[in-house]
Amino acid sequence: MRRALVLALVSLTLPVAARADGIDLFNKFGTITISNAGITSKGSQLSQFNGINTGHSLGSVSFGTGALLSGSIQAGGTFSSVGSFFKVAGVGQAKGMGFNGVFVGPITWTLVSQSGPTLIFQLSGALSGMLKNGHMTSGTTTQLFKTTTAQLAKGIVHITSGETHLTAAPEPGTLGLLGLGLLGIAGKAKGGLMASVRRKVGL
Repeated sequence: MRRALVLALVSLTLPVAARADGIDLFNKFGTITISNAGITSKGSQLSQFNGINTGHSLGSVSFGTGALLSGSIQAGGTFSSVGSFFKVAGVGQAKGMGFNGVFVGPITWTLVSQSGPTLIFQLSGALSGMLKNGHMTSGTTTQLFKTTTAQLAKGIVHITSGETHLTAAPEPGTLGLLGLGLLGIAGKAKGGLMASVRRKVGL
């Protein structure tokens, strides 16, 4: 009986795990302004949302960091998450997508490569915030940039691409049904056990 109960519980949790898929977002274009006071993006387009790619903008992605904590803008360093933001606003086929959050913990600014005056940088960090449907979620983002030494000296950097992954939270109704299902199974198992005992004692 106990084995049957355990198997039933496992079978109920599998659909929940299968539905806990993430949300994948891609952005491109736009620029950032960068200084020791922080980073602020402008004009980056949401280009893909969970496999939807129309070839046109699906919305906007914007982000900002706190002040530089360590290292340097030119060689790479770490920015603070205090005062940061990360926002996604979908339109058209992605109008159901919305995220309003912040960076969590240090934000890494890395010099990936340099070829003559051309510089490639990467920004990466953890995120936490709320989806448009009201569910809290967390995730990560990685943004790639291209600039030149002359542009960087003026605080101008171009966004080439960005990838963000958010963890999808299960629907509250799903959790409620799961709880009721577990209670129902436990009740049936207890009832079956009592009936078996009564038969054995001749009641």
